[in-house]
Amino acid sequence: MLRAGHEVALVVTQPDRPSGRGMVLVPPPVKETALAAGLRVVQPDKIKKNAEFRALLEAIAPDVILVVAYGRILPKWMLELPRFGNLNLHASLLPKYRGAAPIQWAVANGEPETGITTMRLDEGLDTGEMLMQQVMTLAPDQTSADVFPRLAEMGAALMVKTLEGLAAGSIQPVKQEDALATYAPILSRDDGRMDFSKPAMTLYNRWRGFQPWPGAWTLLSGKKLVVHRLMPLDAGSLAGGPDDPGALRIEQERMFVRCGAETWLELVEVQLEGKKRMQAADFLRGYALKTGDRLGA
Repeated sequence: MLRAGHEVALVVTQPDRPSGRGMVLVPPPVKETALAAGLRVVQPDKIKKNAEFRALLEAIAPDVILVVAYGRILPKWMLELPRFGNLNLHASLLPKYRGAAPIQWAVANGEPETGITTMRLDEGLDTGEMLMQQVMTLAPDQTSADVFPRLAEMGAALMVKTLEGLAAGSIQPVKQEDALATYAPILSRDDGRMDFSKPAMTLYNRWRGFQPWPGAWTLLSGKKLVVHRLMPLDAGSLAGGPDDPGALRIEQERMFVRCGAETWLELVEVQLEGKKRMQAADFLRGYALKTGDRLGA
């Protein structure tokens, strides 16, 4: 916004949070960037019934409020304050993937593309009128960790274009078709648990989508086994072997696990609970597994 020549009257961000072993208070990156640019920063714990915060915003009387990954529901008074509204940058091609984790779920579901949407916030969850969109093709090997920075860069540029279009009156807001909406709920640890009854490609895509957290994991003799790298194999790639989902096949220091639809996953790099991450060959030398052993319990 600053490079585009806009006046940034105020930056609102989350409070500093304790982090690390020492639980030292760490400021949000937005705060650090704003202070370095000489901007005023506030970090209210609550905003809905915060009279001091409301008075501050009303005194500024902003033309527009930009909201990106703030993590709070905005009160009605705040939505109605700026003449151009509260503009949000959402990391999906709305109305698909409304919700808290749009990047992760788009990748996890094997979508061939995703993108960004600028929209005007209303009182619903990502339901406001759309202003501009930009599409990004997803490569089959890209993870969410790869996609986040690319969409952030694209999104910043698109928000600048959106402001230009609103000022010029050249943008026609578009109502979302609610019937086409899909949802991207906040991730939980259990989303990373591997269900070997699903096809190998499904599990691979979920691994891609859930990087860096909750990743992909299963159980081996009751201990958590994190899979850091894996590769799907097509049906028929491995002849014979166990048929039950979750059954292992050990072959020439390589570790394969049976999945649904007669497919296999090769587990390339793993980490057993309490141990360091290692290549499958090294893991097999230290942990006596044989064909027919099972994962998942």
